Amino acid sequence: MNNHDDAIAHCCAECGEEGGVSLKLCKSCMLVKYCDATRQKNHWPKHKKQCKNEAMFKDLPPKEDCPICFLPMPILLITCVSLPPATISSVPIYDYAIENEALEVEVMEKYYTCCGKSICAGCDYSFDQSGNEDKCPFCNADQDKTEEERVEEIMKRVEANDAASINLLAGYYYHGGLGLQQDRTKAIELYARSSELGCSTAHRSLGNIYHEGGDLKKAKFHLEAAAMAGHEVARYNLGNLETELGNMEQAIKHWTIAASAGHYRAMNNLLKGYGFGRISRESIDSTLAAYNSSCKEMRSEARDAAIQLEMDTI
Repeated sequence: MNNHDDAIAHCCAECGEEGGVSLKLCKSCMLVKYCDATRQKNHWPKHKKQCKNEAMFKDLPPKEDCPICFLPMPILLITCVSLPPATISSVPIYDYAIENEALEVEVMEKYYTCCGKSICAGCDYSFDQSGNEDKCPFCNADQDKTEEERVEEIMKRVEANDAASINLLAGYYYHGGLGLQQDRTKAIELYARSSELGCSTAHRSLGNIYHEGGDLKKAKFHLEAAAMAGHEVARYNLGNLETELGNMEQAIKHWTIAASAGHYRAMNNLLKGYGFGRISRESIDSTLAAYNSSCKEMRSEARDAAIQLEMDTI
């Protein structure tokens, strides 16, 4: 930081007064400071575009770890699969993309309401292989339950305001699973409640629901909230939405962030963009390197075995 930038960093963005450590940082973009809340409110009309842009395109926060293997937990199973590196003459992953379209919708994590833990597919697979398919891999609780018992277990955690359980229940109501009658109005209410408690997956579900219903404003709001919380699938979906709105530059930014976090379909979209001349060779190479690095961090023998099992059954 040069002297000019350093001076700005220690001045109120609204009035220009120097305040040192007493200045309050904008918690969204973390770029500007203010004397107080009033100054921040007054400056908001000038700052909001920069603030939202900076907050939206910051790097994704670190993924949560599986509580058993302690490896970063991706949302999708295929996120753990590395791709061949790009070459000068071609980008040789298109065939791979076609071959694995069915695999890309399989999720990596399984949520257990007995203990409120999300376990990765690798640990879940290993635990099943050891003869414990009817037990929770984390707390060893019995999983051989009726639908009524499962609903009762979920409801206990819902009553305790557990965001993940509320999101889970919303999904059952939305699709009509676990013996519950389909009620999409109730599902949306539950998704909203879960999102207010900080569940990024609930925000993503609401974003998709509103997108399908044609309410692009609400869809974008919820997808942005999920994306900024680190939900790489929501980030990918947000890129798709920006494409529909004609904002290809924004879409490419979203896909680049999602791909760098290991999102397979986002990486594939960027490769298509490269094929149309919208993305440079340098950019595609650096993003593919980041993609593979992210995937490598999330791979394990157990997760590879879980992926192979899914591929064998598709």
